[in-house]
Amino acid sequence: MAEKAQYEELIRQFSAFGAVKREMGRLLPPDCPSGSAAVLTLLGRHGDMRMSKLAELLAVDMSVTSRHVAHVAERGWIERSPDPADKRSRILRLTPDGQGRLDDIAERTSQMLAHRLSDWSDDEVSQLSRLMARLRASFDDCRVPAPRPPAPSGDEQSTRTPATTT
Repeated sequence: MAEKAQYEELIRQFSAFGAVKREMGRLLPPDCPSGSAAVLTLLGRHGDMRMSKLAELLAVDMSVTSRHVAHVAERGWIERSPDPADKRSRILRLTPDGQGRLDDIAERTSQMLAHRLSDWSDDEVSQLSRLMARLRASFDDCRVPAPRPPAPSGDEQSTRTPATTT
């Protein structure tokens, strides 16, 4: 297991990674905020799906997913059709315009990464990709709570009075 100092350095790197995400966000077309881009990306990667599946993949509330879906649907990038198995549900599908928008975003992002990582070797880029995939997999099910830190030792215990039952 890594030492505490290594985890502290990871925390610093995660905080600094915000600058990378902001630059990538600036590449998005003005009419396609990050939530919309995420919807297009997931539909492009996983194919047609129900809104509930999309919300699960986005790891956000259904109301947030609905807003993102409404935004991309208004622009004609996805279509919503009744689910044959459950008429109350909708199947989300990328349209040709949506695929075009997704291709444009992928091209912009690829060009930016190629520019920023031009002094990296192919092996270094591959290693970063593998490690990021492994890190993401370690956090895949965010609904499972992380283990809580150990309770304070005897000399650090709370001074609160325990609750009593009557």
